[in-house]
Amino acid sequence: MENYLNENFGDVKAKNSSDEALQRWRKLCWLVKNRKRRFRFTANLSKRFEAEAIRRSNQEKLRVAVLVSKAALQFIHCLNLSSDYVVPKEVEEAGFQICADELGSIVEGHDVKKLKIHGEVEGIAEKLSTSINDGISTSEDLVNGRKEIYGINKFTESPPRGFLVFVWEALQDMTLMILGVCALVSLIVGIAMEGWPKGSHDGLGIVASILLVVFVTATSDYKQSLQFKDLDREKKKITVQVTRNAVRQKISIYDLLPGDIVHLFIGDQVPADGLFVSGFSVLINESSLTGESEPVNVNAANPFLLSGTKVQDGSCKMLVTTVGMRTQWGKLMATLSEGGDDETPLQVKLNGVATIIGKIGLFFAVVTFAVLVQGLCNRKLREGTHWIWSGDDAREMLEFFAVAVTIVVVAVPEGLPLAVTLSLAFAMKKMMNDKALVRNLAACETMGSSTTICSDKTGTLTTNHMTVVKACVSGETREVGSSESTTSFGSAIPDLAKSVLLESIFNNTGGEVVVNEERKVQILGTPTETALLEFGLLLGGDSRQKQEKSKIVKVEPFNSTKKRMGVVIELPNGGFRAHCKGASEIVLAACDKVIDSNGVVVPLDEASINHLNDTIERFASESLRTLCLAYLEIGNEYSDESPIPSKGYTCIAIVGIKDPVRPGVKESVAICRSAGIVVRMVTGDNLTTAKAIARECGILTDDGIAIEGPAFREKSEEELQELIPKIQVMARSSPLDKHALVRHLRTTFQEVVAVTGDGTNDAPALHEADIGLAMGIAGTEVFNEISSREMEKINVFKGILKNYVFVSVLACTAFFQIIIVEFLGTFANTSPLSWQQWFVSVFFGFLGMPIAAALKMIPVVSN
Repeated sequence: MENYLNENFGDVKAKNSSDEALQRWRKLCWLVKNRKRRFRFTANLSKRFEAEAIRRSNQEKLRVAVLVSKAALQFIHCLNLSSDYVVPKEVEEAGFQICADELGSIVEGHDVKKLKIHGEVEGIAEKLSTSINDGISTSEDLVNGRKEIYGINKFTESPPRGFLVFVWEALQDMTLMILGVCALVSLIVGIAMEGWPKGSHDGLGIVASILLVVFVTATSDYKQSLQFKDLDREKKKITVQVTRNAVRQKISIYDLLPGDIVHLFIGDQVPADGLFVSGFSVLINESSLTGESEPVNVNAANPFLLSGTKVQDGSCKMLVTTVGMRTQWGKLMATLSEGGDDETPLQVKLNGVATIIGKIGLFFAVVTFAVLVQGLCNRKLREGTHWIWSGDDAREMLEFFAVAVTIVVVAVPEGLPLAVTLSLAFAMKKMMNDKALVRNLAACETMGSSTTICSDKTGTLTTNHMTVVKACVSGETREVGSSESTTSFGSAIPDLAKSVLLESIFNNTGGEVVVNEERKVQILGTPTETALLEFGLLLGGDSRQKQEKSKIVKVEPFNSTKKRMGVVIELPNGGFRAHCKGASEIVLAACDKVIDSNGVVVPLDEASINHLNDTIERFASESLRTLCLAYLEIGNEYSDESPIPSKGYTCIAIVGIKDPVRPGVKESVAICRSAGIVVRMVTGDNLTTAKAIARECGILTDDGIAIEGPAFREKSEEELQELIPKIQVMARSSPLDKHALVRHLRTTFQEVVAVTGDGTNDAPALHEADIGLAMGIAGTEVFNEISSREMEKINVFKGILKNYVFVSVLACTAFFQIIIVEFLGTFANTSPLSWQQWFVSVFFGFLGMPIAAALKMIPVVSN
């Protein structure tokens, strides 16, 4: 059986299965009693094809729009732009000057001409009654007015199905229909021969059993549909940062309205159609919408941002113009949601098991019916009444047929694949309670078979609550864990060093210091940025003052390959200054000067370099994450088209950031090891820091190897064959290093690999892995789920076995009743059992064996 399943149902993968494979297994499952129930949680391939057609259409539309825009730009300055657009009366009365359809045509069509006519981004903002700096007003009347005119940011969903729909679906079972016909015939014949109510007992018994099966099935399916609805709702809880009433805040993507100012960062999904307001180095991946893999540059010249696309690089502010079903993404999502998720490999194989059991059940049902009919014919031959057939004989034949159909009903486990799906959904629900959101049902199944975990450090093994605890400025190294020690340290360092340090912290950042609705200071951004900004505030800095004094000319956001970020600012007295921060050894290597203890910029000599490197090593050995901050005076000649310089910097400071190991990680790693799962740490941090954290977590052992990404890259294929099984820590790794490690583990060593990461620079590895875990701030509780994989399997299959063993027991009880009746009847007639009766008795007694054997195969199939 296992070979048959692997050959015919084994080519469906946990992710990215081909359409041919998905279609092939469906054709093999020809023996299906109730298609609606059997294939309820499988992908709707026709809807998939529709979605792909929409993508191709979008790709062609955008290609044409870009060509038209280029042509329009060549003539636009020579034309006297005028518009025949008329504002609809209801829009004007609501206080706006542009309607939703016009906004949609501008962004979706990349219509540069219309954008110019409406006054570009500033003009659109004005017509939407919003401010680029302060956002929309949150007064209830204005918000309701926007919703009425422009709609809400929600996609059309299929209405929830009521209980009666599930009752109707349960009635679609072919065997139940046949039993229904048997019940009708039995009632007619019984009442005609024996009258009411005596003649109706058999028929009404069949009807009662049908109703019982239907209502139990429908109730179970209805409850599970409600659970799936809850799961789907949880999966869609996504928040974005917006500015409203001049206050930066987080809101649900479903609360977005046209006129909102949204702040986007690397890895974010664009939540609605909109226009680029300001930002730096923005690259947008439009593959989810158009299928085009090449990222698109978005800037003032090409300001169009489409819902559903992803920010691949850079950061920006966006003005929301179109929401919900008016966007192309909304239309695509409506189709995709009907298409459903891919079925899991276990689901497919269990469909194969159900099909095999169905064939066996059908065969024995036919044989049983034939044997019973032959027994009746033999008896009539012995009695000499074979030419005389009465209503009793017809009724007996009908009972034989009902027995045969009952065998098919019991023997074909139509709900087996469904039960697995629901068990996996239960596992999803259980993991959600541990703050682990599973977006794909197949992930629960694959997790149970993981043999290797490649884990990121920050936020996965550590808490992701960062604080600057040590700093080295102008040769002075101190602990700065508290406000008193930081204030004392700030007064001890030279004025020049302090001034430039604060300028670097508040300008060269992806975070922001804001005042929230409660008028309290709040720091927004990544944990690293938050820690640095908090350090700057404790030093006595004023973020708004520092940012207003200088104008940002160019920004290069943090890059996983370069391991640093940079910014160029225009100084109030003229001239430009570049600031750089990032991995300590990389930024320090770009420095040739340092600010000494007197506040004087001096060349970096060997003694100073050794002192700074020793400081980095000391911080790293204490499990601190180290960052180096540096600056460079550029002079008066700089263009924003020029790249930010990469050398000649002056070192300002080295800071050590504490990110404590998450409680329970060491125990979880130990459980993983005992379960036979290898845990590897793959991080972008310093090698010394990575080794210190790995030892604290129990990942790095005496016989394990810690290696840096650049060294790993230089190894030949033969060297990697020997090296990879021993690697336990990879530091200073780029996204491609992680991808290469995962690829080798999967292909060369046939491991089932789980990768944890933040979902941005880990994207290639997450995509390559058998299971990708994109972690949030409370993510690593998943380790407990993965490490106890055997228990998870037992729990998943326990629910299935309960259902089917119970059904098998009921079936066997019914069969033994028939055996006893046959036996007593034979005994009463004082005649020996015929071979037909012995055959029926033995068959009924052992019918459960193929079902049990098939169920025993489930754990084998799952692997």
